[in-house]
Amino acid sequence: MNYQKEEFESKNLDHLGIIAGIIDEIGIVEKLNEIFLIDSREKVNTGEVVKAIILNGLGFVSRPLYLFSQFFEDKAIEHLLGSGIKAEDLNDDKIGRVMDKLYKYGLTKFFLIIALEVVKKYGVSTKYSHLDSSSLHLHGEYKNCLNNEEKELGINRENPIIITQGYSRDHRPDLKQCILDLIVSSDGDIPLFFRGASGNESDKAVFAQILVEYSKQIDFESIMVADSALY
Repeated sequence: MNYQKEEFESKNLDHLGIIAGIIDEIGIVEKLNEIFLIDSREKVNTGEVVKAIILNGLGFVSRPLYLFSQFFEDKAIEHLLGSGIKAEDLNDDKIGRVMDKLYKYGLTKFFLIIALEVVKKYGVSTKYSHLDSSSLHLHGEYKNCLNNEEKELGINRENPIIITQGYSRDHRPDLKQCILDLIVSSDGDIPLFFRGASGNESDKAVFAQILVEYSKQIDFESIMVADSALY
């Protein structure tokens, strides 16, 4: 009697299978591919790359972009991302091109599209929404804000926000920072809107503008809760 030897290879899923399943439920990959379309010459489309970025970000690792593909070398990548996809397909050139696409489209705009899908999919109550901002301190030189001449240049496409000193909510006034503006639902604190801003931005100057922009893009009424900066 002849016995044929079979070879088996084990791959890790860890908690990433749950995350991939939620991404699929929300339809993030499909939404992205509706916006950016699928190029038949691509091994991995834009939606699949963004899904990989989310999985990597929630894999609790911190590596340079050129080591991105290493994260998936021991993972069940075809099960997580799709048939025929290999770790080497997720190289830094590919990731960089997709990030450029997302930036040109507008991360705030796309985030809101996905947030509204989450609201519909999971029945998140939007009767009340909460608006506030927070500062994130950063380490490094950040030469885009070293002198008055550069400050006068203001915000442009190459320099969308300025990393600079401002009111530090995380008690690090010695460091430069950026600002995160966020609207969340009262039902589970689900983020509905986010916006990155310069480190010296004033809440009083932008909160009303944020609410106007937000209200134009939603199809429901919501009572907004904010601090005195809005008033």
